[in-house]
Amino acid sequence: MATLQAATTSNGAVVTDPERVRRLCESYCFGTLKWDVDDDGRFSLWGYDAFEVYEQRENGLPDYEGGERTEEFLRELASYIATGETLDIQTAGFTKCRFPVLASRYVVRRGEVLYADLDGLEPVSEN
Repeated sequence: MATLQAATTSNGAVVTDPERVRRLCESYCFGTLKWDVDDDGRFSLWGYDAFEVYEQRENGLPDYEGGERTEEFLRELASYIATGETLDIQTAGFTKCRFPVLASRYVVRRGEVLYADLDGLEPVSEN
């Protein structure tokens, strides 16, 4: 059985209400990922795990039965991203055989969440 190794990072983006974003993040579980809203109001996240967000139970543990809430979290976060800012979250993962099995990207702007992954293949045009 292969073990998935994944890493997630973001560029950081200024948010309009840092305290509200902190409370939002505290209501979710990010696995082993870390997040921060710094003194300048810049939100970022990083760590050695896939980017999957779950609601947090009263005991502080993730609510896996409720299902993944990544996109729900990002849609709410998007309402706090400052105009002109972009939060770019990227995850890459592989198994011990080193074959990439996970690559995803979320781009979050004020009122907009975009997603890309390895699912599609497009022809390469000849130039």
